[in-house]
Amino acid sequence: MENHQPNKPSRRRFLYDLGLAGLSIPLISSNSHCSDEESKQKAMQKNKDGKLGIALVGLGGYAGGQLAPALQQTEHCYLAGIVTGTPSKIPIWKEKYGIADKNIYNYQNYDSIKDNPDIDIIYVVLPNSCMQSILSVQHRQANMSFVKNQWQ
Repeated sequence: MENHQPNKPSRRRFLYDLGLAGLSIPLISSNSHCSDEESKQKAMQKNKDGKLGIALVGLGGYAGGQLAPALQQTEHCYLAGIVTGTPSKIPIWKEKYGIADKNIYNYQNYDSIKDNPDIDIIYVVLPNSCMQSILSVQHRQANMSFVKNQWQ
């Protein structure tokens, strides 16, 4: 019998987490102060054939080896942006995943991600730390959907 580890990164776990994030969007939307007309206009602004845009925060092994490749195969979302503290990773990710300059952030300009219409969900792929907690609070304040991993 196989030994399954519940917190071990896997494609199945990613899809599960992504599904939970997707299910939370209607709940978050119902609490927003936007009118139906504003919501329709925002929905019409979506690119990539109506797919949800996801930004990955932290471009380590899990993000590069599991999440980004999986996002290329999804039907309802795509990798729209990245947030990294390592400038040397930017050209690699930009070329490999076709990420526009306006969707590339670092931790200094990260707050402005809330104003980017291409990004609907933020996936924090950082180890448990103060940085992850701070970023999660910023998402809540910006009324953005986010997913974060719980690393042991």
